Amino acid sequence: MRIVVKFGGTSLGNGDRVTRAADSIAEAVDRGHEVAVVASAMGNTTDELLGDIEYEATDEARAEIVSMGERTSVRILAGALEARGVSATFLEPGSGDWPIITDPYGEVDVDETTKRAHALAGKLQHIVPVVTGFLAEDHQGNVTTLGRGGSDTTAVMLGKYVDADEVVIVTDVEGVMTGDPRVVEGARNVGEITVDELRSLSFRGAEVVAPSALSYKDADMSVRVIHYQHDDLLTGGTSIEGEFQNLIDLQEERLACLTVAGRAIRTSPGLLAELADALGSEGINIDANSSGMDSITFYVTQDDAEGAEALLHEAVVDEAALSSVTVEEDIAVIRVTGSELPNQPGVIKRVIDPLSEAHISLFDVITSATSVSVFVPWEDREQALELVQDVF
Repeated sequence: MRIVVKFGGTSLGNGDRVTRAADSIAEAVDRGHEVAVVASAMGNTTDELLGDIEYEATDEARAEIVSMGERTSVRILAGALEARGVSATFLEPGSGDWPIITDPYGEVDVDETTKRAHALAGKLQHIVPVVTGFLAEDHQGNVTTLGRGGSDTTAVMLGKYVDADEVVIVTDVEGVMTGDPRVVEGARNVGEITVDELRSLSFRGAEVVAPSALSYKDADMSVRVIHYQHDDLLTGGTSIEGEFQNLIDLQEERLACLTVAGRAIRTSPGLLAELADALGSEGINIDANSSGMDSITFYVTQDDAEGAEALLHEAVVDEAALSSVTVEEDIAVIRVTGSELPNQPGVIKRVIDPLSEAHISLFDVITSATSVSVFVPWEDREQALELVQDVF
């Protein structure tokens, strides 16, 4: 089996943890697996280096300075492997076998990186490369970086381009948890999670795998997250399943929009839950919802609109914070879902500008971590879908 293993900063935070990391790699090699390693800067080295830059540094100078953390880690880890009889070499920007190249815009040059990664893959039977995470190199040989969480990105990207069977992220958590164990009692490990679920959690603060890394995961490559104390690289932790899908979808059912108004909505805790519970208790599904300064809007299927209006009206009558409920029917929703959406500046503008130019009214635009949903008149749905498809 061919695996790429990424060790985070905490998993290399001291001599004992480096020893654990080297032992686990050596064991995997002894069992006949091909292994490539990605190493982050040890502990908080990168933050400390950034904190030491108290002057106006160029981007090039800053990249060179912060690269020292990763450059140190790969040397220490490669040395520890050699001491265990494992043939290893460290790779950093400037090395002859360095795989990750960026273009003049700072984006990964996929063609060149793929070519170099394939060349590296051909050597895995004979040597364990220990690659600096987070770093890249442009076509002029300058050091560049892959941004926050870049070591995760390095690992999953490298896994994809060397045709790895699995990428293992070694970190200081026991995989993906049901909640933050520092806050929630009884939080437990989630044995499996889809890439869609984890990417949404990552964009909203879950610090397990960087969102940018998940863009490179494909369906044929497993990604697993384990604790650095687990020692066995090939078992345990949380398995991240599937592949993030790019999709433009026009929902087939007509929707209705129910808007509840009230000046005290923003200062009334639990009001949204109360209204949602009223609909849910009668089996009415909420397709989407949004809120304004003094209103809450629910989208339901048009067949449920009459019943939903009656239920919400009861809440309006009973709740002093609410004043009225209105209904608008014959609404369509187009959803754009894509792994790269959050990384594309101006993506919402790209979606709505063609609709505006075509004089198509927008009832609402609702965004999530990985999607943009636009609500338009039912009669304009086909034209709106075509315009959005043209953009992507």
